[in-house]
Amino acid sequence: MKPWTRPASDRLLLHRDLTRFPAELFQFDPRIRDGWLSDRYFVRAAATLRHAGRDPVVTLQVFPRRSGMVAGLYECVRMLQTQLASGYDYRDLEVWTLRDGDPIEPWDVAFRISGPYVGFAHLETTIDGILARRSRVATNVSRAVSAAGDVPVIYFAPRHDDWRIQTPDGYAARIGGGQSVSSDAGAAWWGGEGVGTMPHGLIAAYQGDVVAATIGFTRYVKDHEPDVPVISLVDFNNDCVRDSVAVARAMRDEFGDGVLHGVRLDTSNLLVDRSLVGDELLWGREDLRGVNPHLVVKVRSALDAEGFDYVGIVVSGGFTPRRIQEFAALNLPIVGYGVGSSVLGRGNELDGVVPDFDFTADVVEVDGESVAKVGRHRLENPRLLKIDWDLLARADEGESI
Repeated sequence: MKPWTRPASDRLLLHRDLTRFPAELFQFDPRIRDGWLSDRYFVRAAATLRHAGRDPVVTLQVFPRRSGMVAGLYECVRMLQTQLASGYDYRDLEVWTLRDGDPIEPWDVAFRISGPYVGFAHLETTIDGILARRSRVATNVSRAVSAAGDVPVIYFAPRHDDWRIQTPDGYAARIGGGQSVSSDAGAAWWGGEGVGTMPHGLIAAYQGDVVAATIGFTRYVKDHEPDVPVISLVDFNNDCVRDSVAVARAMRDEFGDGVLHGVRLDTSNLLVDRSLVGDELLWGREDLRGVNPHLVVKVRSALDAEGFDYVGIVVSGGFTPRRIQEFAALNLPIVGYGVGSSVLGRGNELDGVVPDFDFTADVVEVDGESVAKVGRHRLENPRLLKIDWDLLARADEGESI
C-alpha cells in the first residue's frame, strides 16, 4: 500500500461518523464493565495492581497482522466511553483511531489508548475481538464488491452463524461496501431493513410450483410491501431456463410487464441444470455443476427471446471473490451477486477469502517511559486521528461541527 496523507477534514468526519453510532446503539452487555467477557488474566492483572496500590498510566496500541479493511473502531470508542472500570472517567483517556472502512496493513496501529491501565485493562479482550470479527467481514465483503464492479452485492450470511452476531456483521458488511443485507437485524445499526427474494420453503409450500409461489408472493408484496422488488427463485426444480420463462409469462399475464424484477439462480454445486444436460457443445468438456456462466447465458437468451429483457438475473450459491471476478470478467448479464459463508471467512486465500483477521494489543509505554515486550515497540501511524471528547460531546448533543 502506498503511503498517503489523511485529509484534515477527516478529523471532523470521524466525529460526525461517531454521532451516528451512539453507545446505546451497541447495546453493550453491562457485564463487560465487570470483566465477565474478558480473558480472566486481564481482570486479575487489574486486581493485582489495585492490591499493590499501583495505577500506572500506560499506552496500549492495537494492530493487525494482515492487510485488509478495518471495522469496529467506532464500537470500541463507545465501549471506552461506557465500560471503564468503576471510578474511572473516559475523559482521562487519550484515544487515537483510524476510521471504519480505512485500509490497513500488517503492523499498522488501528487504535491507541493512553490512560490509567486499571480503568481499561479488562477491555483488551473485547476490543481485539470486535476489531477481528468486524474487519474480517468488512474485508471479505470489500473483496467481493471489488470483484463485482458496478453489480450490487447482497449479504446473505446470517444463516451461516449465530443469530447474536447478525447486527454487527451486517454493519461490517455495509462498511465493506455491501449494498444490502438479508435480515432486519443486519441493517439495524444504520436504520435499514433486510432485503430478499423468496425462499425455497415458500415454493415447497406451493407443492414445488415456482409460478404459483411467485404469483402468491407478488400478491402479498403488492398489498403489504409495495416497495419490495419481485425476484423469483427459479432453481427449485433444477430447470432454471424453463421456470424462468414460465414465471415471466405468468407474471406478465397476471400483472403486466415490468412487475417481475428478476430471477435468482441458486443451483447446488452438486447438480447440473436440466438445460445443460446433454448440450453437445458443452457436455463432457466443462464442469457444468451449480450456477455457471453457460446457465446464466441460457436463461438470459430465453428471457430475451420472449421480450423479457427487463427481467434481471441474480446469482447466488458459493460465490467467493475469485468466482465473482471470473464471472465479471466474462461480462455476464448479472444484476446482483448473493454472498454468504465466504464473507465470514469460510474459504481460503486462493478464493480471495480472508479466513482470519486477528488483532494484537501491546502495552508499549508506562508512565511516560518506553516499556514493551521484546520484539515490540511503539509504532507510529500518521493516519491516526485523535478523539476530542469535548467536540464529540457537542456533536452528540446535536451541535453542528
